[in-house]
This record gives sequence, structure tokens and C-alpha cells, in this order.
Amino acid sequence: MPFFDFEDGSTGLVEKKDIMRILIALAAALFLVACSPDETSKVLRLSGKTMGTTYSITAVDASSELSEESLSAEVEAVLADVNSKLSNWDKNSEVSQFNSSTETAPVKVSADFITVMSAANSVHGLSEGKFDVTLGPLIELWGFGPRKPEDPVPSEGQIEQALAFVGQAERLSIDEGASTIAKTAPEIGINLSAIAKGYGIDAVASKLKALGVGSYMVEIGGDLVTAGKNDKGEAWKIGIEKPEPGEKAIELIVAVEDRGLATSGDYRNFVEYDGVRYSHIIDPTTGRPITHRTTSVSVIAEDAMLADAWATAMLALGAEKGLAIAEANNLAVYFISRGENGTAEQYVTSASSAFEVLQAKQ
Repeated sequence: MPFFDFEDGSTGLVEKKDIMRILIALAAALFLVACSPDETSKVLRLSGKTMGTTYSITAVDASSELSEESLSAEVEAVLADVNSKLSNWDKNSEVSQFNSSTETAPVKVSADFITVMSAANSVHGLSEGKFDVTLGPLIELWGFGPRKPEDPVPSEGQIEQALAFVGQAERLSIDEGASTIAKTAPEIGINLSAIAKGYGIDAVASKLKALGVGSYMVEIGGDLVTAGKNDKGEAWKIGIEKPEPGEKAIELIVAVEDRGLATSGDYRNFVEYDGVRYSHIIDPTTGRPITHRTTSVSVIAEDAMLADAWATAMLALGAEKGLAIAEANNLAVYFISRGENGTAEQYVTSASSAFEVLQAKQ
């Protein structure tokens, strides 16, 4: 993941979102802007690989006892633990074991799994079902899984067959008190790719707090959470990228303080059938890729997990429906939509009231 230097001495990091986290090398793109270090403070910076992408951490006020090596070990341990529970790409993880099981009785799972599923259920309900962790069969059907992109467009029958196993509200039962999850049929699985990365970011942030770090930025694959101020005593500044493939230009810079931020976009991840482009963002209620003009959505939320989930939900909703839901739930959301010609000059932006309030505080 390349870094870019800005003239004021700050740096930006471009996001790659992986296809529903497989692949969500999915391009919702962000530039992370961090200011040059204050010589009087101890700043630790870490970077590495996780969840099929990269991570970067800036701890501004680390104690003198905390070394880069010890912090790195703590972070890697946290990430390994999150992956062991929530990674769909680890065959031995909790979620993978749940998916491969043919059992339909309630299964005991970890507190982390329950926490993520509880948040997923909340976003699912508030987004009118547009966020759905049982979307796996449709992801594969449309060529973002084992199928090859050159395979023909799925038939009506295939879509209906896949939809029979999609719909988390009806097909999954969660008992938070008992820490159990049950599915209505053996074929039903859970794909946490649109929320687990955010949860991992928050888990690392919690570890930093436990280690006494009060000001930091934790970023994984472009999603992030911040706390306190950067090393110049200012709010963390984050750049939202213009939704142009192959271009590295910033659309808007936002201040993110003690919040999470995630961006989801459909302008780099898609498949083509007979010359027609199909977005990797699939509407769980229709079984088909989205067709509206919204191409990038950025969400600022109380933590990275909710920002991650809502960014995907809002992109599935599109600006018109998404903005109404954002207003009803006081969500800070920024939309970039294609104009009639679909060119950069024709892009139209819109923002929720909560987002505009945060912008006004910069």
C-alpha cells in the first residue's frame, strides 16, 4: 500500500478494500494524513500485513517504557486473536467452523463473535436489510468467489436459489445472553468481511488504551479509528479519495477525532459480462449488483466496526435512500455519485447533517 508525501510534510495512505473482504481489495479509497512528529514527544509508528491487506499504527504519546518491538508484539497478538475468531479465510476460525457445520442447533461462540453479530444485526435492521452477513452465496454466484468472471450472467433461477440462503434476520438466531448462534439450514453461512476489519481496528485501539496510549490512529486497509490529537496537537486529518480508478486525488479532507472512519466504493472492483459492468456490491434484497449511481460512501461513526458496516450498507442503499436513513439515525455519511455521463466532472456529492456538523468543527 503506497504512501504519498504532501507538501506540508504530512503523509497519506491509500486504502484498498477487499471484495467483501475477500476481495475487498475493494476500493473504497482513503488517504491517511499524519503530521510530522513533535520532537518533544515519543511517537511510535508500526506497519504490517493482516486480513489480506496492510495496517499502520501511530501512537503519539507512548510511554518511555513501551518500545516499538513490544508494541508490535502486542498488536500482532490482538490481530491473530481476531483472525482466529472472525476470519472467513482461516479454515480453523470460529466463523469458518460455524459455516462448515451442518448443525442447526445453537452453537456456543466467543464474546467477540457475539459482539460483531449483534452490531451486524443492528445495521441489518436499520438499513432495511441492505447489510447482510449471509450474502456469501450471491457473492460467489456473481463471480466474486470461486466462479470465473467470464462465466455467464446468473440466471433468474440461480439467483432465486442463492436467495434461499440469504437473509440474516430470518436465517440466523442469536442469543446474546447464552452466547449462541443458530442457523435454519446447514447451507447457511456467515461472511464477516464487511465488519470484521473494523472490529479488528477497535480491538487494537483497546489494546493501545490498555497500554496507556491516549492519542493514536489505527488503520487497516484504509478503515481507521483515532483517539486524541496527532503529534502536532491537532485533530487527525483524513483524505477521502476521488472515485477514479488509477487516480490518486483527494476529494475531501475531514477531521476525525475519537471516532472511526470507513469508505466503501465500487469503482475498482467489478466484473464484466458481455461488456456490461457489474458492481461487487450486491443488494441482498434483490440478489443483484447495485445499479444506482452512488460510487463511494464514507462514514464517520463512534467506532471503526460501525463505520465499516455502515459504509457497505450505505453503498448498497445509494445516496437517495441512504441519506434518508442517515438522517433518521443521526449518521455522519458522505456520498459521491456519478452524474448522467459518469465522468469525474459530473460527480455529485451529498452529506448528512451529522457529517456537515463534524465538518463545520474543523
